[in-house]
Amino acid sequence: MYDDFKREAGRPVYLQLKEYLKKQILSGMLQAGERLPSTRELAAAYGLSRNTVIQAYQDLEEEGFITTAPGQGSFVSAVAIKYQATLELPWERRLTPYAEAAVDLDIEKSELKWERGMISFKSIAPDGDLFPTEDFKRAFLDRFATEGSKILNYGYAQGYRPLLEYLTNYLKNKGVDPEGKEILVTNGFTEGLNLVLTGICAPGDGIVTENPTHNTALKIFKLHRLRICGIPMDAEGLNLGNLEETLATQSVKAGFLIPSYHNPTGLVMTPKKRRAVLEIFTHYQVPIIEDGFNEELRYTGAHIAPLLALAGQGNNVVYIGSFSKILFPGLRLGWVMADRKLIAALESIKRSVNIHTSFLDQALLFEYLQNGSFEKYLRRARKVYRDRHEAALRLATALIPHRQIWGEGGLHIFVELQCGLNARQVLAACYRQGVLFMPGDLFYTDGGGTNTLRLGIGRVTEEEMAKGFKIIGEVICALEEEKNA
Repeated sequence: MYDDFKREAGRPVYLQLKEYLKKQILSGMLQAGERLPSTRELAAAYGLSRNTVIQAYQDLEEEGFITTAPGQGSFVSAVAIKYQATLELPWERRLTPYAEAAVDLDIEKSELKWERGMISFKSIAPDGDLFPTEDFKRAFLDRFATEGSKILNYGYAQGYRPLLEYLTNYLKNKGVDPEGKEILVTNGFTEGLNLVLTGICAPGDGIVTENPTHNTALKIFKLHRLRICGIPMDAEGLNLGNLEETLATQSVKAGFLIPSYHNPTGLVMTPKKRRAVLEIFTHYQVPIIEDGFNEELRYTGAHIAPLLALAGQGNNVVYIGSFSKILFPGLRLGWVMADRKLIAALESIKRSVNIHTSFLDQALLFEYLQNGSFEKYLRRARKVYRDRHEAALRLATALIPHRQIWGEGGLHIFVELQCGLNARQVLAACYRQGVLFMPGDLFYTDGGGTNTLRLGIGRVTEEEMAKGFKIIGEVICALEEEKNA
């Protein structure tokens, strides 16, 4: 009966024994009323200490799996599961339209997947090897010593007060006027955008965005059943003429813009164009949702103020921020800064969805940010990513036949191939040779971009870039020769 108990390294043995006996009871191998071996007998049989068996029996008794009668021993309780006739529902036919759409739009399920040994330019996540883990460990210990069990209990939907104050000052240092505004801490950018759209948009409403734009944002727009109005881009950002015409002729509830290190093109909207864009949206009384994507990874030139800063005390810009593209994306922490009346409504929506974002994570991030570790890390990370970005531009220009290469900073570059070439054909051939990237059509609002691709460079070495870009270039040359043959 007990011959198949096997110990595993790294876990307390009493827990393993308890789980083993619990499994035997639940499966019916040990019947109700059956007497268990004495603690002394079982310890001798398995070569365990008697205290180990006693602890396992005590836990099982507390959980109601066994009972102990003084002087008689321990007996199995009547808890074995007796399975009734099984029912298998066709869940794929019971999904809501929202669930079906989420599956259809899930690129992790539909796109080619990384396999061991491949060179992947698919991700734009930061390099985990650069994370200052020792500084974060110290921040954990320091904040836990200060707060103790308080940060393990329920918190407030708006966020951890010290972090809210830090983020307010952080944005003030970007030129933002916080008068009349509040911050709501979220589970990353994705929840922030979902909350904002839930708060201000209804199915069928129009939303203006750059074309191309952030694929995750496009997915969220579609799940909210919004009418997406894509505005083409030029070298300085979205086309002002098309923007004005769209706002003048169509009903639009909001705009969604990524003015800094735009995803996927990597463009930085110029100060002049930012002011012009803000004037147009202001004229038509349409709010802007600004994605503060990768603002910290500016490698050259002067600071460019976010749209939220240019709006001054106006309340027509809703800013969604996150450190996820440079620091600890696993924490899933982001924030929304907007008019306090809007934040009050979003706070209620958030409370109804998930009560609040982890207070422990917020407290640890605050401790790490406020003690100066972030600035030290950022100086180092900027240098590493600047070198990688410069290498990516140099190598892509030399090795990949192209019409144009976009990118002024951040963790990616965007390559536009000659017209007539299909980036998915390139990807299929590259995949067979162990190279993976993101096809650009995923970022377009209108099915365009078939001749574009995005190359993430945050987690690859210069040697991997050289090898991978060379393969991409050779595949493109072969396809061009085949096309012209």
